[in-house]
Amino acid sequence: QVQLVESGGGLVQAGGSLRLSCAASGRTLSRYAMCWFRRAPGNDREFVASITRSGGSTYYAEFVKGRFTISRDNAKMTLYLQMNSLKPEDTAVYYCAAAANYGMGSLPPLSDYGYWGQGTQVTVSS
Repeated sequence: QVQLVESGGGLVQAGGSLRLSCAASGRTLSRYAMCWFRRAPGNDREFVASITRSGGSTYYAEFVKGRFTISRDNAKMTLYLQMNSLKPEDTAVYYCAAAANYGMGSLPPLSDYGYWGQGTQVTVSS
């Protein structure tokens, strides 16, 4: 099975940018559809963005459209989340997740993301 490790979080001022990375090991990344979720203090986990195995299709939560970009480099076994125009309400722990057994162009239902990283903290100050 795949193991996932996120990095790139930190403290940034509102309006700033961060790029999160999710490094995969154990199984080739191209076997998995990938997703970013986040959890803010006191809130439930929420979907941020997803990407197909091929990287050809992406899907975003409405609140990040135009600000965040999900991408992947299967050769480097890494998933990315470029976050621009950050807002204080983006403060959360960000998790990457993987879903197996889907076609190259499929975006799985959120409940099928069964492999998770440990998360990386993003804090946006006002």
